[in-house]
Amino acid sequence: MAGVNKVILIGNLGADPEMKYLEGGSVVARFNMATSETYTRNGERITQTEWHRIELWDNLAKIAEQYLKKGDTAYIEGKIRTEEWQDKDGNNRTTMRIRGTNLTLLGGRRENNGEQPSTAERRPQVPAPSVVVPANMDPLPSGMLDPADDDLPF
Repeated sequence: MAGVNKVILIGNLGADPEMKYLEGGSVVARFNMATSETYTRNGERITQTEWHRIELWDNLAKIAEQYLKKGDTAYIEGKIRTEEWQDKDGNNRTTMRIRGTNLTLLGGRRENNGEQPSTAERRPQVPAPSVVVPANMDPLPSGMLDPADDDLPF
């Protein structure tokens, strides 16, 4: 029987992607992403934040390096990967990562100083959709990676 290993996350980067260039030409970008949900329990409003370790490879890693920064919102599709290892004291450890297979850049264009513009300033001259980049696709020209302001409720 076959199974399904698919994760879908929309969240904010906790830091700029960390890049690693490997022998043989592969590139990996790693970053933490926070997802939050708010709910009410016994009249108290509670916000719960989960942190996810994201790993993007090759073309997606290059796009992340160029366009993702701390605080940016992104949509990630991927698979859960579990790694078991021993620390320096011989204790067994487990690390869980999300290996991204698709990336959608959410939010507005960045200004030259890296600040996100206000909602009114984010509207491009020509509307452009959010870009979904499959892992096996070459990076797109930079002009195509500026998503339009959208009306999503989050």
